[in-house]
Amino acid sequence: MSDAHKTLSRMDAMLRSTLDRRRFLMLGAASAAAAAWNPGTARAAQKLRSPAHIVIAGAGAAGLSAASRLARALDGAQITLIDARRQHYYQPGYTLIGAGIEPAGYVISDTAEYVPPGVEWIQARVAEFDPEANKVVTDTGQVVAYDFLIVATGMALRYDQIQGMTPELIGKEGIGSIYQGPEAALATWHAMSAYADRGGRGVFMRPATEMKCAGAPLKYAFITDDYLRRRGHRGKAELIYNAHNDSLFGVPIVSEKVRMLFHDRDIQGRYDRVLQAIDPGRRIATFRTPEGTEEQGYDFIHVIPPMQAPNAILESPLPWQAGPWVNEGWVEVDKANLRHPRYANVFAVGDIAGVPKGKTAASVKWQVPVAVEHLLAELAGTTSNAVYTGYTSCPMITRLGRAMLVEFDYQNNLVPSFPGIIAPLEELWVTWVMETMGLKPTYLSMLRGRA
Repeated sequence: MSDAHKTLSRMDAMLRSTLDRRRFLMLGAASAAAAAWNPGTARAAQKLRSPAHIVIAGAGAAGLSAASRLARALDGAQITLIDARRQHYYQPGYTLIGAGIEPAGYVISDTAEYVPPGVEWIQARVAEFDPEANKVVTDTGQVVAYDFLIVATGMALRYDQIQGMTPELIGKEGIGSIYQGPEAALATWHAMSAYADRGGRGVFMRPATEMKCAGAPLKYAFITDDYLRRRGHRGKAELIYNAHNDSLFGVPIVSEKVRMLFHDRDIQGRYDRVLQAIDPGRRIATFRTPEGTEEQGYDFIHVIPPMQAPNAILESPLPWQAGPWVNEGWVEVDKANLRHPRYANVFAVGDIAGVPKGKTAASVKWQVPVAVEHLLAELAGTTSNAVYTGYTSCPMITRLGRAMLVEFDYQNNLVPSFPGIIAPLEELWVTWVMETMGLKPTYLSMLRGRA
């Protein structure tokens, strides 16, 4: 074991369809299990017996974590996981691939490795959600009824909402975008590295929609700046970061820290600019501004696409019906317990959950146990006081070998996990080690319901 891993280990040590059927499930389980199941604890003294059928739509980080926790907690239940993806991607590693630190294969594993014994895996995509009838329909036409549904579909990348942009352009004409997948992240690294060898104008941005890991666009601007300096070409380069609103990050104190770092490193922050179109041949990006449009030429551009719920969710009754996320389609949930207010047997976790914060893998780690605990409590005929406070974590790389561990909640409070050890707004080597070496083992443990 390396010294870095030993350090992390020491730190860690410190540190169905109808209401009647649901009522039947509750009453049938309550007498046998109420004493055994204490919803105020992380695990039950013994398994909870229940004949419930629980469907989990999506086998990404949130879906697999939920399946693992439910499989460990329940006896006699039918748990069905629905997702067509056979490969699992460790998405927090995309930035490391895009930074030339890890190969594309670093983030790839098989979904089957994490599907718990006894869980049925339907290798198809959910094409229709029908919460009125308590069923989903797959793209192969299979109808799957449920007593409870956990929506964990993740989100969709909408490159098509940027005129002239397609995923096929990534790695060409100075265009990068780490979000599309491991191969795209690798192509982004090659494009950025070539840019760092010669300089010119580098353009960065984030979309106006909610997005996964909102710190990643900032990270990539910092990483590009560092490579330019290491190769002696920073004086030949101009770096522009286009914020979609009037701040660089959603947490004010973090936004100010980033602004200061940008100032120190001569990265221009431009505000209220949203990418509308790209002309690869001319290498011109067009941004929407409050005054109209603005063209920015580029030698390298890191494109972050708008992000929305998948079409099957958008076309269902599950999304918010009013408010700021209507057009994006995030599933309506109570932000404290991740439960749908109109369909009480539906929960949503991960990127698809319509909550003010929480589209990171770290959020999944805290969301899933809360949602699962409320579901198990209902099966046991009790209630749970478990609350998701909006915890979100962003290990923000600010240069190679240094990062800040930014952790916050719904109220934008900083909530450090290692107070007195890791200062949240300091550029530290130990945070870099956590990002590059420590987080993946924790993530994989989370998939198996243990983190």
